[in-house]
Formats: sequence, structure tokens, C-alpha cells
Amino acid sequence: MTKKKKKKTHVPFRLNMLFFIVFLLFSALILRLGIVQIVYGDDFKREIERTEDITVNNPVPRGKMFDRNGKVIVDNIPEKAITYTKYQGTSQQDMIEVATLLAKYIDKDDEEVRERDMKDYWILTDEERAKEKITEAEWDQYREKELTDKEIYNLQLKRITEEDLLEVEEDKEILAIFREFNKGYALTPQIVKKGVTDKEFAFVSENLEQLPGVDTTTDWKRDYVFKNTLRTIIGNISEEGLPSEQLDYYLSRGYSRNDRVGSSYIEQQYEDVLHGKKAKIKNITDKAGNVLDTEVISEGERGKDLVLTIDMDLQLAVEKIIEEEMLAAKKDPRTALLDRAFVVLMDPYTGEILTMAGKQIGKDEDGKQVMNDYSRGTFTSSYNVGSAIKGATVLAGFNTGAITPGTRIHDTPVVIANSNPKGSWKQGLGTLNDIDALKVSSNVYMFHTAIRMANGIYRPGQPLPFDSSAFDTMRNYFGQFGLGVRTGIDLPNEMVGFKGMDRSIPGLLMDLSIGQYDTYTPMQLVQYVSAIANGGYRIQPRMVKEIREPVMKNDEIGPVIQEIEPNVLNKIDAEPGWLERVQEGFRRVMQEPNGTAAGKFRGKPYSPAGKTGTAQAQYDGPVKFTGEKPGVMNLSLVGYAPHDNPEIAMAVMVPWAYYNEGPSINNNIGSRVFDTYFELKKKRNEEQADPQGPEHEVENIDEAQEGQEDRITEEALSSE
Repeated sequence: MTKKKKKKTHVPFRLNMLFFIVFLLFSALILRLGIVQIVYGDDFKREIERTEDITVNNPVPRGKMFDRNGKVIVDNIPEKAITYTKYQGTSQQDMIEVATLLAKYIDKDDEEVRERDMKDYWILTDEERAKEKITEAEWDQYREKELTDKEIYNLQLKRITEEDLLEVEEDKEILAIFREFNKGYALTPQIVKKGVTDKEFAFVSENLEQLPGVDTTTDWKRDYVFKNTLRTIIGNISEEGLPSEQLDYYLSRGYSRNDRVGSSYIEQQYEDVLHGKKAKIKNITDKAGNVLDTEVISEGERGKDLVLTIDMDLQLAVEKIIEEEMLAAKKDPRTALLDRAFVVLMDPYTGEILTMAGKQIGKDEDGKQVMNDYSRGTFTSSYNVGSAIKGATVLAGFNTGAITPGTRIHDTPVVIANSNPKGSWKQGLGTLNDIDALKVSSNVYMFHTAIRMANGIYRPGQPLPFDSSAFDTMRNYFGQFGLGVRTGIDLPNEMVGFKGMDRSIPGLLMDLSIGQYDTYTPMQLVQYVSAIANGGYRIQPRMVKEIREPVMKNDEIGPVIQEIEPNVLNKIDAEPGWLERVQEGFRRVMQEPNGTAAGKFRGKPYSPAGKTGTAQAQYDGPVKFTGEKPGVMNLSLVGYAPHDNPEIAMAVMVPWAYYNEGPSINNNIGSRVFDTYFELKKKRNEEQADPQGPEHEVENIDEAQEGQEDRITEEALSSE
């Protein structure tokens, strides 16, 4: 019997190779997992724990402001500053520790520290004693949820004694720093101190590692090159971040809570232009709020520049004239209540404001008399202006058919039953047409125009029934010139003026016709006279001429981004020839004998035209009276020049100029202002013809005024 051979099992070579490869792959995977876990474990753990990317906007310098000739009006000055950035998860105790150390390196003013701040600080720094301020019974109520956290805290605050607060006195500087820390928001730098000295800056910079969250930087503050000039209309910037009343508005536009923004006038009106493109930094944080990495998204760019319509040489010269004439007038005892005066100069075709001057006499901290800027009063304060608006009255009469060009009316006092006679400023003016009524400023002519507009039938000494809707008719027509309505100037808070409420007395309608019932602003006056000068177009006045790209070099202006075009608001409703008659009346006011402003303007080479105004008014200024407020005279003047090709329009307003009678300060100011404008124009033309000659400076304007200071002593024309 033969034996069977056993079969040998053979694993194919290729299968062995496959097993070997799988083994190697598993080994490599295990090795890789080990490396990931052991070597890179912490890094990947941080990656997993990352929760959000937070973008922070860092402020940049605001745009500059230039005058129309390129002179810097508002600039930025860099100043050293110390900031604190509060990270997420930073405790109050951590912040106190940093504030304590920082107080060793800087001096911090503690005047703004309040008693409440001191109490909060005392509780934070002495928690055990703060707990002892609460009785056991009260703690039981708290545990039973009968007292809230807020109620417990309020009890602690209430029970802190004066002796307790004395312990905080020596830490007030630390508290002042800690108070600034708390104003900031997470991951947003908060300025702790501006105007840091070189020594403080160096000490803090050398010790930043010991001061987590603290940094040194460069901040910016506004530099007002011409100091007080135009200060009230340039506006201010918020100091404590976004204004609370506009918080949602600015946050929705990408601002940070601690951004400083324009809070008034030009700074506020043009905030979108001036604030610039902020630098953006992205902070990458973990769940604990720790910053893992910082990435610069954009460097930012300072705000765009504004070129204002203002001519600073002219502005300064006009302000000097106002001050000199006011001080000269104040020597007269009848001018005791005079404390302000205004001048507005405007291009009647473009609406560009060349000068917006307002001065107000006040007192400084030492009780010394000073001249304060009150340029904003040109559009935020209103007054009875008197006969300056009679041009609008004549045109309203034409428009309604109450009078026609050439209508003649005899100037004799109007007498209505149970009323005092109402006449012109001067007796014996005779029979007048519309042009001469403007020339000699006849009140009676305007009274009869108003009566006819109201369908009244005048019989001397008899009652005067009339249609009170004439108040609306006259006001609506005045509004076409900008009187009693907003002019549209590109600044906030413009005042409309006040309208008299009583419409039952015909005498008040007559007062309205001569500018002694409703009130108007100086800005409304210059818009009104510009409409007469330019042939009947109401032009929107504006303060900004151009918006320019910022450039790095100081005092240089970048390329134009936007040029602000003139804006015609409406055309006056007038037939051909009507405006020419008013223009001729205005020319005669200043250029012919017996014109109410001829004493100051007749013979001037620039051929002026205009209208004076004197209004009997009730004093409503800052001086307090125990009884009835005294009656005063408001003086005004509107004008333009040259009369046949106007290039400049002017409004002068001097409220509460004197009692009864006094110096014609309106005409004194107006004549000097026009003289200065045309003298400055002449000098600039000569400089352009001779480019090698000396550059024009403000002192040249002052020289041009030599010999004019004595004008106050010249014989003034009798007031209207």
C-alpha cells in the first residue's frame, strides 16, 4: 500500500506583498496620528476652539478745511496718546492691576472722578468689607430670591461711609485711569490719555510687556488756524465717542462706539466726507476671547478735504470792521444794549458765501470785555429788520395788482379809527412813485400797497375793514425771496424766524409790509437781495465749494472729487420790467441825493445799490429787566455792486443798535465792507499782473482801511 503525499499550501507572492503594503500603511497612519496628537495637538486644539474673527476699525485723521484761495482753516495736529484695549474675558480686577501699574508712569487728571465712581471702586477693591455692609437677614432674603443683585448692590452703595471713601482718595488717579478703561469696548482701543509727554510716552513704551492691553499711539486733534474766526460754524467733534442720541444711526453705518464724530455745524453736516476711511484690523480669537492672531485688512485713509467758499482775507477784514464800529458806537450812551452785529457777503449768482461774520460782545472769566465769534447767528438768530425788505413789498404789490409800475401815492400819515397815526420816518416826502418810494423809504407807500392787497378801503379817521388773508399772500410772496423760510444753506439748525400771530388788526399788516412784524435772519436778507440783484433767481447759499482728495504734504490741496454746483431754488414770480424798477430804486438809495444811504455810498467807484432798514422793536436780548422791556431800534442794510453787473451781495444786521436815535452803524459797516471787498480785488489783480510782487497778506487789507477808522465821526444820514 502506497502512502499519499500531503499537499503544501502556498500563499501567492503577490498576496504577501499586499499584506506587507497594508501593514506599512497602517504603520504610517499610526505614526501620523501620533505626530498630530503629540506634536501639533495644541495647535489644532486652538484651531477647533476658534469661534470668530472680529474686525476693529481704528480712527484716522479727519479731513482738513481750506478757504477758497487754498489757505488752511482747520488742520490736524498729531499728539502722543496712550490707549487700552479690553480683551474678552478680562476681569475688573485685572484692569485695576493694570491701572495701578500705569499710574506709576503717567499723570492722570482725576477731576472727572465722581463720588459714585469712588464707591464702585471701593466695592471692587474690598469685596469682604462690602459684603459686611449687608445684614444676615438681607443675605437670607437674597438667597430666597426676595432681593435681587441690583438691590443688594444699591444697599452696599448706600451704606458706604465718608470714612470708607477717604481710603479711596489716595487711589483717585488709579480710579481715573480705570474709569477710562471701562469706557472702552472689547477689542477696541480706548484712549486713556491724550497729550502725553515725551517722558510718559517713553516710560510706558518700555514697560508694555507688564501692561497687558496698554499701547502707545498717535492721536489727532483739530487745529483751528485762525483761532476764534468762524469757530461757531466750523463746529465741534464729540469727545466721548458716538453721541447717545445718534448711536443707532452711526452703528448702522459701520462706526465704532468710541469713534469721535462731528457734533455740530460743518463738522456734523459733512461728517460722511470728513471722517475718512478707517484702518481695519481683524482680531482672531478663541472661545476665551484671547487674541490668537491679528491681520491688517486695510491701512485706512484720512478724511477728504473741504474747500469752503469763504475768503479768509475778506472774512478777517470784515470782522475787524465790525469790531471797530461796534466799539466806536458803544461810546454813545444810547447804545447801551448793543452787543452784536452781522455781515454776510454772497456771490449773487452762485450762492457762495464769501464772508459770514458775526461778533458778540461778552466777558471772559476775569470779567474783561471780549469780542466773541457769533458767525452762526447769521442763520440761527432772527430780528425785525425794517425797511430793507421794501423791495419785496413793492414786487408783491405788482404781483397782486395792488399797484402797478409807476403808481403814485401821496406820503401823508395813515389814520385809522382808534389807532395812532402811522407815517414815514420823515414828513414832507410828497407824492411818490414806486422807485422814489424805495429811494426815500416811504412807509406810507408800503402801507397803501398792503391795504390794497387786503381789499381795504381807506378813509382817514374811519375803521378799516380788510381781508386778513393778505397776511398769507404777502408772506408767501416774501417766501419766494427767502424771507421767512429756510434758505437751504448747507448747515444744520437754520432758523426760519418768527411770524406775528395776530391777524385781526390792519395796522399789523402794514407793519409786516415795512419789516416790523415778522423776523428774518441775516442769511435770509442776503438771499433776498441776491434775488433782486441777479434778476429774480433765489439761489441756495452754501459754505462748501469743493470736496478734494487728501494729500500727504502739509497745506497742499489734492485733486477735485466733487465741485458743488449752484442751485436755483425758484424764480421770482414777476413780469418783465418789475425787477428793473426795484433795482433802479435800490440804485437811487445809494447813488442819488436824498437816498437813505447816499451819505455813505454816493460817489463810490463800484456803483452800489441797496436798501437801508430801521425797525422799532422790543428788546429781547440777554439783559434782564424787572419791568417792561425797553423799545430799541434794529438797523439793517442790504446791497449789491456794481448795480448793473453785480458780483457781490451784502446783508448787514445790527440788532438793538440804540434807543430812539443814534449812529448809523449799519451804513458805517456796509460802506467799509464794500470798500474793503473792491480794494482787495484790486490788490489781487495787481499781484496777478506782477507775479514777482509780494504776496497779499491780511495786513494789506488792514492798510487799505487806513483813514477809514474816522468814518464813525462823519455826519451820519438821518435814520429812516
